[in-house]
Order: sequence, then C-alpha cells, then structure tokens
Amino acid sequence: MASLPMNCSPTFCVPGFWSPFTIFRSRSSRRRRRLHSLGLAAMPEKRPFERLPADVSPINYSLCLKPDLLDFTFEGKLEAAAQVRQATNQIVMNCADIDIITASYAPEGDEEIHATGFNYQNEDEKVTLSFPSTLQTGTGTLKIDFVGELNDKMKGFYRSKYTTPSGEVRYAAVTQFEATDARRAFPCWDEPAIKATFDISLVVPKDRVALSNMNVIDRKPYPDDENLVEVKFARTPVMSTYLVAFVVGEYDFVETRSKDGVCVRVYTPVGKAEQGKFALEVAAKTLPFYKDYFNVPYPLPKIDLIAIADFAAGAMENWGLVTYRETALLIDPKNSCSSSRQWVALVVGHELAHQWFGNLVTMVFNIFKLAQSWLTAASSSWVYVILLPYITGYLLPVITLNHTVCQVSVGHPSEVDEIFDAISYSKGASVIRMLHDYIGDKDFKKGMNMYLTKFQEKNAATEDLWESLENASGKPIAAVMNTWTKQMGFPLIYVEAEQVEDDRLLKLSQKKFCASGSYVGEDCPQWMVPITISTSEDPNQAKLKILMDKPEMNVVLKNVKPDQWVKLNLGTVGFYRTQYSSAMLESLLPGIRDLSLPPVDRLGLQNDLFSLARAGIISTVEVLKVMEAFVNEPNYTVWSDLSCNLGILSTLLSHTDFYEEIQEFVKDVFSPIGERLGWDPKPGEGHLDALLRGLVLGKLGKAGHKATLEEARRRFKDHVEGKQILSADLRSPVYLTVLKHGDGTTLDIMLKLHKQADMQEEKNRIERVLGATPLPDLIQKVLTFALSEEVRPQDTVSVIGGVAGGSKHGRKAAWKFIKDNWEELYNRYQGGFLISRLIKLSVEGFAVDKMAGEVKAFFESHPAPSAERTIQQCCENILLNAAWLKRDAESIHQYLLQRKASPPTV
Repeated sequence: MASLPMNCSPTFCVPGFWSPFTIFRSRSSRRRRRLHSLGLAAMPEKRPFERLPADVSPINYSLCLKPDLLDFTFEGKLEAAAQVRQATNQIVMNCADIDIITASYAPEGDEEIHATGFNYQNEDEKVTLSFPSTLQTGTGTLKIDFVGELNDKMKGFYRSKYTTPSGEVRYAAVTQFEATDARRAFPCWDEPAIKATFDISLVVPKDRVALSNMNVIDRKPYPDDENLVEVKFARTPVMSTYLVAFVVGEYDFVETRSKDGVCVRVYTPVGKAEQGKFALEVAAKTLPFYKDYFNVPYPLPKIDLIAIADFAAGAMENWGLVTYRETALLIDPKNSCSSSRQWVALVVGHELAHQWFGNLVTMVFNIFKLAQSWLTAASSSWVYVILLPYITGYLLPVITLNHTVCQVSVGHPSEVDEIFDAISYSKGASVIRMLHDYIGDKDFKKGMNMYLTKFQEKNAATEDLWESLENASGKPIAAVMNTWTKQMGFPLIYVEAEQVEDDRLLKLSQKKFCASGSYVGEDCPQWMVPITISTSEDPNQAKLKILMDKPEMNVVLKNVKPDQWVKLNLGTVGFYRTQYSSAMLESLLPGIRDLSLPPVDRLGLQNDLFSLARAGIISTVEVLKVMEAFVNEPNYTVWSDLSCNLGILSTLLSHTDFYEEIQEFVKDVFSPIGERLGWDPKPGEGHLDALLRGLVLGKLGKAGHKATLEEARRRFKDHVEGKQILSADLRSPVYLTVLKHGDGTTLDIMLKLHKQADMQEEKNRIERVLGATPLPDLIQKVLTFALSEEVRPQDTVSVIGGVAGGSKHGRKAAWKFIKDNWEELYNRYQGGFLISRLIKLSVEGFAVDKMAGEVKAFFESHPAPSAERTIQQCCENILLNAAWLKRDAESIHQYLLQRKASPPTV
C-alpha cells in the first residue's frame, strides 16, 4: 500500500502486515529511561492481543455479497470449506460491524449443525460461534448469513461518493481491507498467515461495473429483481484475506495486453478514460519487467487498476484489482504536472511489485513494502527520474527516526497502521537496497528467484529470505542482516584520514546515531556495515568495499595522492550516517562546487551534515556554510533535499525574532539557480528540469524574492482572466507565492478555482497551498474549508497540515482547530493511519518544551489508541526541536548577521 506524499518528496508508508513480534525487554526499559530523561512518560502497557485459535481454519471461501447503493447496507452469504484440526464446540473468527443472522456447520457427509449463539468480542473484533455438539476433526462447510453497512470510514466494504458527468451525486461500493478490515465485509480468519482460495459473486445493479480479484466467468439476471445481475468471478489462488477486493460502480476503462499476454485495464471515472492511458502504459511495461527480473511469471490472467474517489491511502495492491486514489492513477495529458507523472509511475510500479512480494509470497512481516520501488527504478530506464527522489523521499526521512525494522510489538489490530510509519517502511527499503549493493545484482536476482519459487502461495519468515540470498551469494547475509533487523536504529560512522607516503590510512569507528546527540546507553549496539569508499580519481566507482564488523577499524587505500578526496558510502546506498574529520570534510567541498562528486553523493553529504547538526553533534552554522557551496548545483533531487532541510530550519527559526534573516539566506542560495532556469522551459529540457523549476520558483516566491513575486502575480492574473493559462508545472509555485503574499481576495479566487476544477489533481494542488495564507482570519477560513463538503475526507488532512506548516500562527491555529473539532475528526478517521498523519503534521513543528506536555495531556484526556506511537514521537520531537533551538539559535543569528554585513561572493 502506498501513501500520498506529504513530505518534501513522495513518501510511502503504512503497509499492513502484522504479527505479535517480540520486543526485547531491555530495549523497552532503555526507551522508558530515555523518555523519562525527556520529561515524558512512556505509553502504558496494553493487555496482550490473542491471535485466532488454530483449531479451525479455512480452505475456501465461497462468498456472495449484495450491496445496496441507496441504503448503504449489504447482505452476505458465506459458505466456507473448513478444516477442523482439533475437536471443538465453537468456531472463533474475526468479525467487525457485521450482524450474523444464521450460522451452521455441516461436517462432510454428515448433518448440518446450527450454531446456538453468537458471542461478539467487539474490542478484539471477533465473534465466537457456539454449537450444541462437538465438531469432530475433518473437513466440512461453514455457512453464515449476515448483513453489514457500507460505511463512510474508507475501510472495509465502504461507500465512495462521486459526481456523474451530468452533476448527479452517486455512490460506489469499494473495499480497503489492509491491514485488518476484511472482517468488516464478511466473517473470516483475518490474519495474513491464514490463507485460502476465494470464489466471489456480487449481486449488483445491471448498469454498474462489478470487479473483483479474478476475471468474470458468469453474469446472469438475478431471479428476485430484474434490475439486478449476479456476477461470478473465477477462483483465486491461495491468498490472504487483506488482498481480497471488490468494486461496484460506474467506470470507463482503457485496455491493452502485456507482452506476456496478461490483460491490463485501467478503470477511470466516466468520461475520463483518456486519463488512464499513462498508467496503462506504465503497467503494461512493468509487469514483464518484474517477470523477467524475478524469473517468476505473473500468475493471474488479468490485472485491473482502478481510481477510487474516496480512498485513504495512495494505493492498495489487492491481487488482480489494484485500487488507487485518483491522483495516484490519472494523468491528464494537458493539465497534469511532471511531479504527478512521476508519482503515478512510481505508485503503479510499486503496487505491481506487490503482486510478487506480499501477494504471491506473504511474509509474516514484510520488509519489502517499499523495496520494490527502488528496485523498479534502479533496474529500469527511469533510474534518474525515480531513484534519486527515492533517496530524499524514502531513505533520508527515516534516518531521522528510530526503531527496528522487524521486531515491533503489536498489541491490537488498531495499532497496525501506525506501526508501519516512515521507519518500518523506508528503513526496510533502505536496508534491502544496501543489501542489494552488498550482494550484487546477479546474485540478488538469483536469491530472489529461489525465495519466490520456494514460497509462492505460502507464508515466509524474514529468515527464509536471508537463507535464499545467502545460498545465492555465499555471503553471511543472516549474520549481517540480523544486526539491522533485530536492534533499533542505525550507526554513525566517524572517519578520519592520514596520508602515509602514497597511501591513505582511514580510521573508522561506529556508534549508534541518536537524534538527541551522542549515545550514552549501556552496551552500545554494533552493526555489520557494508561500506564502500570512493576517491576523486574515479568518483563513480568504489575503490574499496569492506564489511565493518567491529567497533573500530583501520583501512589502507593504496595509491591515493594527498590532493585527492576520499568519500564513504558511494551512491548513498549504505544505511548509516557519516561524520568526517574537519580536514576530510574541507577536502570534499570543492567536489560539491565543481560537481565532481556525483549528485547522490553531494546530496548524502549535505543531508548527513544537516542531521548531525540537528542532533547537536556539529553546529548548524557548519551546515549553512556547506549549503552555500551548492551555488552551481544543477540537480533537482539535490535541490529538493536542500529545500526540505532549509524548510525544517525555517520552521524552527519561526520561533525566533530573526525569521526574516533565514529567508534572506534562502533567497541568496536559490537565486542563482532561479536566474539560470527562468520561468519558461527551454528546448531540450526534460522531466527533472520542470520539477526543478517548480521547486526553485516556489522556494523563492515563498521567501518573498521580489522579482519572483512580481512575475508570479502577473502570471496568476493572466491565468485567472483566461489570457494565458498557467502550465501545470508552474501552478503550485505560483499559487503558493500569491497566497503567501496575498489577501482575502487572493484566497477567494483560489477557492473559486478549486470549486471550478474538474481534475482531482488540481483540487489537491490548491488544497496543499491554502495554508500559506498569512492572515489570522484567512487561516480560520481555510481551516473551516478543510472540513467542508468541498474537500474529500482523505484530503482534509493535507489542508490542515498545510496550515500548520505555513506559518507560526498557522501552527497554533491548526492545533487549536484540531482540539476544538477532535470529536468530528476522530470519528472520521478513527483507527486508520490518517489520524496519525493529521496529528504528526499538526504538531511536529512546535519547538517549545511546554507544548510537548500540552500535546501529551490532550491525548491523555482524548485517547487515540491507533496513534499512541505517533503522539509519543511527536512529543519527543518537540523537545528535540526545543533543545536544537536553545543550542544553536544564537550562533545561527550571528552568522546570518555577519553574512548580511559582508555578503559572500559567488
């Protein structure tokens, strides 16, 4: 499952595999001590959550559902072939928001036994069916008739509102079952390890499209109502419940066949089939790529990709029927911007990779929820379009957070969505990417094929993957990876160099990187770290590769001249931070200025320094000085990360009285590239140039760069008056600029453009920048708009988050708005990941100690069980921000004043 980007660049999150993983007691106690030192108490321990009994398990589900699109209810009939493994007089299943009418069990060749009681355990989302006699071991058929609600919570079997081309409001019935919401559509064994086959039928209005995981094998009139038809689908492979899907609604589609003969369709809103062609092309090319890479064919006869109007995540990889937000699937050839094309390509590739990882083979815990994305990019022609944004979007944000990849305790299904935050999602991808580099592509592919072939249609553990890769490569994969997946965090590698005649002696040491500074705990953890080392002699090739398996290590680089630089972590593939000695760092700066350092290495160097400053290991002023070396930088992704980090620093300094000085610094850094790019595309420019232009103009405009502001206002006026419509790539920076420096009239115009927009992409583009408006009364207007019918429920979060990130006043207003409207917001998002995201976006920018206490106190009196970890992280981050501000504010201020007095020459 993919989540829409809410960060500096696209970000994935919220996969849905869960298991009661072990969490080390010693780690828990260390965490409690650390929280206590920050002035916070750890969240209370929850009662253990019990998995389903193993005495009865499913073999096949025969399921018929009849949704009512007017009353928002559905009727269901389930006939499940089941295996009784141990004699019992009850069957325990998952069940939530469903009323069972009748239930019975018929042992094979014997009489039907009717259940005499249904005991619902609502908190655990279970139901116990009691029988008057013992069910003996063997196979039989479990029959259940039930009813449920097509809810409006964007989970389970739910309703999605859309408007027809004629303007009529109607509803589709759609599904979102990951992580644990199949139980809201039918009683089932709703754990990913409990697999079965599925025979699905849908009774639907005859003028509606009905889709499910498999192809249609029969469609016939429904005997009780001439306006209905019964649509029967082929039997699925053995699979987990969270991958089941069905959709009933009105859609157009475009269609093709992959070179392997798989039928590929993209379903769009009626009248917008043209907008599905880009995703169709991507999907048709991606399926054969994965088949060739893994040497395992796609096992189903078809793959459907469908745009859903109301959808909480970015997309969901249901086997054979992948569901997407409209903005993650639809591309208007004339009105979609370059970043939207990149996003759609990335999400489509990501979800199709899940057809192998997750669907064909299900890990009890799946660390591949993002690994496919870099793999798609690294092995395809879009390497620079997608791989470099992966670095800033997925690897670097997670390095600011901290917990394990694989061993996290899950106390209750409500916690599942939240567990898989940027850490689990992106750390899993980043570690796999490092592993791929360590093993080599040939052996990596060989190992993956061994793994997929051995475990297809089965469950696998992480150790099974390590075994396959170890057998393929002959390297100690399990030993290496256990140091990454069974302990928290990642290392900081400190390196200093000494010239010894014609050689360079490197002294390496590792310790745990901590966001709060140097590690001070007992028994500092150690990692087995694959390290690559490059030099200015050949910046794109590793001069040496080592496995650092001890706290300290000396390495000799042969034939390195005194004037050559040395850099660790070639390509930023290693999941660690690097701290260079002052002399080594100084020698690397010319490589930034003259671009002899490769783009991803320039990016990684700057990002490491920024995180070291954030943690208090170096001064922030040192980072600002390095940022000034990027004056000749041409690369979009490098600028994207610079922009993100300067944005974080600007937010921090909004708590001071010298906020305008950091904006002057932003203008100084971005002006040269802004002048080189200009406003209009030049012949021969590509995708990344368009992305860079939008980024730079938005940054300059927001900072109040005079020429940029004037030109943005001129072009906005022409756009509104219809004289010259803005290109899609310029709309976000122009909208942002005029709003940031505008008034009530500007906001009213933007809201009018929002109402008139036919594309969801354009609506979202406007929603994301509304929070830039500076005036308190206008900020309140935007917040009120966020909860109006004009904004889709899933997009309310980005509007409120935009207000919180727009200004110091906006942050305070957004937090107050959340508190004042908590009941409505919580009722809307409940246990889904959107409630965690809303909290994070709204409070993460605070940098005053007392706000951590205020946030903690509010959620103690207004519990949000599914967001407890997020709340704890936010409180920690507020305290870390406050410490950062106290530590570095004065030196930053003095440096900025010094620059103003003696501007640097560039």
